[in-house]
Amino acid sequence: SIAIIGFPIGGVLGFSPVTHRGIVASVTTIALPAPTSQSLSSQAINRLRQGSFEVYQLDATAYPGNSGGPVLDIESGKVIAVINMVLVKGSRETALSQPTGISYAIPVRFVNELLKGR
Repeated sequence: SIAIIGFPIGGVLGFSPVTHRGIVASVTTIALPAPTSQSLSSQAINRLRQGSFEVYQLDATAYPGNSGGPVLDIESGKVIAVINMVLVKGSRETALSQPTGISYAIPVRFVNELLKGR
């Protein structure tokens, strides 16, 4: 069991933190391509060649504004991941009116590596 905290739809609902409960439904892999050809460096190509990395698929509804928020282990209260994307069907606006309930989060170990400048 997990809890996610964020400021969903902050501009509309106000900037008050909201907590939702869910579960880690799956540990799955993801590989992120470079956004432009100019950002392809030998280091980026090597990372892609090494393969994808694991992310958590959450059975919890996150909305725009939840991204960057913590994912907490309910039992320990420790941050285990950071929300980074939501599965959206259709346009971005459908994320509000017809949420999929599927969100993705980056495990804390990868966030720590990123913060160290790796």
